[in-house]
Amino acid sequence: MVTEVVLCNRNICRDMAAQSWSNILKSSKKTALIHDGKRKIHYLFTDGKEMAEEYDLKTDELIVRKWRHKSTLGAQGQWQVEVGEPLASPVASLDSDVIKENYSNPVFMRKDIKSSFQWRIRNLPYPKDVFNVSVEPSERCIIIKTSNKKYYKKFNIPDLDRSQLPFDCSALSFTHANNTLIVSYKKPKEILTLEQELLKELKTVKDTAGRDGDCKSQ
Repeated sequence: MVTEVVLCNRNICRDMAAQSWSNILKSSKKTALIHDGKRKIHYLFTDGKEMAEEYDLKTDELIVRKWRHKSTLGAQGQWQVEVGEPLASPVASLDSDVIKENYSNPVFMRKDIKSSFQWRIRNLPYPKDVFNVSVEPSERCIIIKTSNKKYYKKFNIPDLDRSQLPFDCSALSFTHANNTLIVSYKKPKEILTLEQELLKELKTVKDTAGRDGDCKSQ
């Protein structure tokens, strides 16, 4: 048996991985809708997966990103939110036996800014020194835990996984105010370049009314 060993410069490999995801995005079928101050984009990929995004027309910031996959039997699945407010749970009637979520429970959501991936966890009424936020490169995740053992969260960064980019401990930071923990991870240059190129392309996509994708909402 012959084993082929391929040596690759780390930076070149990163660029190739990011380019692969970029090509998948470019080859997807896109439709656009400009409404209520937002640019809404629907992606249909060759494997049947769907992605929906919403951008603020004034700032170009990503507001929402969600995914939908088909089941093994071909049925349409539920939307899963990656960026933006979590989808609301069905409201139970007053006489229902369904257990409702406690509104004081921590609420985890991702809300990016231009320079960083960012997550907000509301309803965490503890001082900042209680929190320990760290990157686990080997597990490709971020871990949040508290010294009082009241909260624990482990999550990944899909953007880095899709582009096969490594985790960088120095990119992580966090703050705490108004009972909300804000975790930030500085976007690597490969992601910033990809986002800039994608946004430039999305602005050329005509919306479903046939208007130019870069037109302003009325």
